Amino acid sequence: MADGHTSSQVGSSAVPRPGDLVVARPEGLYCPPGGFHIDAWRPVDRCIITHGHSDHARMGHNHYLAHTDSAGVLRARLGADIALQTLAYGEKIELNGVKVSLHPAGHVLGSSQVRLEHQGRVWVVSGDYKTEYDGTCTPFEPVPCQVFITESTFGLPIYRWAPQAQTFAEVNAWWHANAQEGRASVLFCYAFGKAQRILHGVDASVGTIVVHGALEPLDAAYRAAGVALPDTVRVTDEGVDAALLKRSLVLAPPSAQGTPWLRRFGSNYSDAFASGWMQLRGARRRRAVDRGFVLSDHADWPGLQAAIAGTGAERVIVTHGSVPVLVRWLSELGLEAHGFHTEYGEQDDEPPPTAEAAEAPAP
Repeated sequence: MADGHTSSQVGSSAVPRPGDLVVARPEGLYCPPGGFHIDAWRPVDRCIITHGHSDHARMGHNHYLAHTDSAGVLRARLGADIALQTLAYGEKIELNGVKVSLHPAGHVLGSSQVRLEHQGRVWVVSGDYKTEYDGTCTPFEPVPCQVFITESTFGLPIYRWAPQAQTFAEVNAWWHANAQEGRASVLFCYAFGKAQRILHGVDASVGTIVVHGALEPLDAAYRAAGVALPDTVRVTDEGVDAALLKRSLVLAPPSAQGTPWLRRFGSNYSDAFASGWMQLRGARRRRAVDRGFVLSDHADWPGLQAAIAGTGAERVIVTHGSVPVLVRWLSELGLEAHGFHTEYGEQDDEPPPTAEAAEAPAP
């Protein structure tokens, strides 16, 4: 996904130096002393996966290492027979002399930061993260290190999320008002992470929640990991009739927009889109929906600041997002900051900003 990742090739680029624990290679981020990759975008022998979104978890690696809670999602998406080793948070293993452990990133189920320790040096690769606890995954924890590799998906000062309780109150009010008028509330959201966060956060007492079939395997993975999600139905379930559908909350992936599947909800439904990009001018109009709810599974600008400061790192490498802005801000703070060229961004938890980014207010 370009996903705010569109400018990631601009700005100061990290120049490898002797002893670096992570370097950028054509296949992806690589740990030279350990002989393994992290979130490689091309097939490699051994790869640590920070989380199950498709830009970080690619098919074709010979060996995978990820957090225990990621197993269900990774096997569903990459194949049940992948060679997968899992770790609990904080559990340490050693790969060719490099001590490796995984730590909570707070992004989606099983999302992890990768801590690397070798000859007295500590690096942390963040993957994607958010700093507000959402109840569906282990909350983000800052990991002290000398070098921190951070995402910057929403790395502009304009991005500041409202508390999620406020956002869910808005969703509940929209759903309740529609139900009172006999209209279904169709909320488009990304199938992994965003959908489960919405399920966990909405007031299920308002009415029935209908889910698109694409969400069900991922909902099952969350429930298997012990995450409390309300009961849901599918449009084909017994007892689901037109009267029920007209008062329901419907969660569907963006790909369902404009498809015949939506005809089951009549011609008078109200639709909305949940994404961090809804904060941009024109985003709701371009998505052709009635409402936009600002809800992201990535850190906003204050969250990025707090996360980076919490590591105590003196050197920060910025990836996939508004790299030049964050690099400049960090440099002005007196930190050593550079960017890494990556191919992260073609994922399914936030859409590309495309033209919307051009309409963003200047930071």
